[in-house]
Parts: sequence; C-alpha cells; structure tokens
Amino acid sequence: MSLLYVYVNVNYQAKYQSMNLLEKELHYPLGDALPHMGQHLTVAPGILWLRMSLPFALDHINLWLIRDRVDGVEGWCVVDCCLDNPSARAQWEQVFTSSLLGLPILRVIATHLHPDHLGLAHWLCARWQVPLYISATDYHTARTLINTPANHEGTQSQDFFRAHGLQDDDVLSALTERTLQFSHMVPALPSQFIRLTDQLILKIGDYEWHCISGYGHAPEHMALHCPSLNILISGDMVLPRISSNISVYDTEPLANPLGLFLQSLKKYAHLAENCLILPSHGKPFTGVHQRIKQLLQHHEDRLNDLRQGFAGGDMNAIDAMALLFKRQLDPHQTTFALGESLAHLHCLWYMGELQRLTASDGAIRFKPSEARLRP
Repeated sequence: MSLLYVYVNVNYQAKYQSMNLLEKELHYPLGDALPHMGQHLTVAPGILWLRMSLPFALDHINLWLIRDRVDGVEGWCVVDCCLDNPSARAQWEQVFTSSLLGLPILRVIATHLHPDHLGLAHWLCARWQVPLYISATDYHTARTLINTPANHEGTQSQDFFRAHGLQDDDVLSALTERTLQFSHMVPALPSQFIRLTDQLILKIGDYEWHCISGYGHAPEHMALHCPSLNILISGDMVLPRISSNISVYDTEPLANPLGLFLQSLKKYAHLAENCLILPSHGKPFTGVHQRIKQLLQHHEDRLNDLRQGFAGGDMNAIDAMALLFKRQLDPHQTTFALGESLAHLHCLWYMGELQRLTASDGAIRFKPSEARLRP
C-alpha cells in the first residue's frame, strides 16, 4: 500500500459522512462531469482537465494542460505529472494523441514533490526536451529522497517513532518499506530545473499566473493563481473533500508543519469567493473561503480533542493517535497517522500549551505547560 493512499485517506475514511455534509456547502460548476482517463474536459479557455488513474484507494489525480507560448512557439504547459508506472505513461500517450491538437508540450510544472505530482516529470521533460518548474526546496528534497539508501532512512525512521511510543514490529517494518516507495514512483529527476518562488509571476500563454507558496503538506508547495481568469490551481493545499496529510517526519524531528499549513491557508484570503479552484483530487469547485474555514475547523477540532485528552495525564504520540484516529489502522496507515498526530502535538507545543519531555531512555512525552495549568 502506498503513501498516496494514506496521506489523504486516513482522515477521509474516518470522517466520510461529515465530509459529505461539508461538501454540500461548496459548488461544483461542472456538476458530476469527469474526464475519461487519457482524455480531457475544458474547464476554461485554454485550460484542459486531465484525470489519470492511480493504483490505490485514492484512485485518481487531476492534471492540467494550459495553452502556452514560448519564444513564439505555440504549445502546452503541463501542471503535475502523475507517478511513474506503465499505466500512467500509457495514459499520457493517449493525451498526446487526443488532446494536444498537434502542438508540443513546452514546459512542465510540478506543484510539489509527492510522487503522483512529480513522478513522470523526468520522462515528460526528456520526451519533449523542456524544463521542469518546481520550488527549489521540493526539487532538492526529492533528489535526497531518491538517493538516500533505504536501510539508513528506515533505521532512522524506526528510531524516531520508537522514541514517540511505537512498539509494533509490523508498523516499524512498514516504515522501512515506505522509504522505498518514493524512488519506485519517482525513479529520476531532470538534472536541471527552473525555480518557482512565492509571488513569482509566470506568463503562460496569454495570462499571468502568480505562484503562492504553501508549507506543511510538502516542503514548499506552489499553487498557481490567475487573477484574469479567476482560477486557482490549488495542488494539494486546498482539496474539496479530504484533508491532506500534515506530518512530522524523522528528517525534521522538531518541525511544526501544522502551524505552517494553517498560516499558509491565509495566503488565499485575497481570492474572490467565486474563484474556480482546480484541485489535485476531487472536482473543480467554488467556495474557497468556506472550504478553508472547514479545514481550519477540522484541525481546531483535532487540537481540542488533544486538549481534552490531556485531562487524563501526559501523552506520547501513540496516545494522541488513539484519540485522533478512532478506527482500526493497518501498519502503513499507522505510520502516517502517527506523523499527523505528532504534528498536532507539536502545534500545541509551539503555541506554548504543552511541554515536551525527554526521558533518560530517549522516550518523548508531552504534558500541559505550567502556564496552561494556572487558573
């Protein structure tokens, strides 16, 4: 089972009914229309929606083609790539035949480094002899993940989560397996890239697209906003039905990804309420401010669950996971649920509500801070 399944589905399945109710607060301009795999739907002038299959419970990713012009040559800009496997390559071959109108791909943009977004970037860029656009943080992080020996990374992950209370041997083994998955789905990267930065303006065809950086879900995610078209390609930062995974990992053991994610959502405050959101999973929708309100409330509810849980005493990440994830989790799901539970603990810690305690044997627990205990 892949991280693609877990990073957006651990919360989704547990909250399925409530998310369906929240979804009714959004509007879907295209209704239930979906592009067939390897085909496209037009969502705006010069913008095509591709929907490619994934071999997981999360069974699709949305990719985007934007009419482009580079040095006087007409063609297409690709936004996100799908992971690298034979099925995805075959779907792209169908797109080359059916959707490009005989025009070339002129550049490739990856919103972030996750395999369903970056996996085929090396293949697309090599095939069309075009550059990859991505944030420097995600490019270099991806290179590190591809080149890090799995045995080293797996051991470090196991030691990290043991310190946070994990004892299950099956889950510890799943951590090592998880480290192999990235290089299987992103086997290579283009040797060069063009850096995307916050507020950078890209001229794609006839329109200007503004880069909006986001943190917490990926090292340096880039969404793309076109004010003239009133469209946001949101990547995984704002999804209509599911909440993207926000986790602490062993490579950055003291991180506050949830705090960064919640701050990042404020960067969309200037968008029009009727801005068309083109997400990486789910259907295009409007109602971005309502959706962000829902996401903020979702995480605040989880933080409140933890606040109430501390009435019973101090906790480690395993204890927190039991509070936040009520259903049975398999070993792979547990590795990601544990990372997300730790992200919520760290958020409270960085807000000054918790103390982080390390025992002589390296075990890490959290307890309410002195200030929080005062009347």
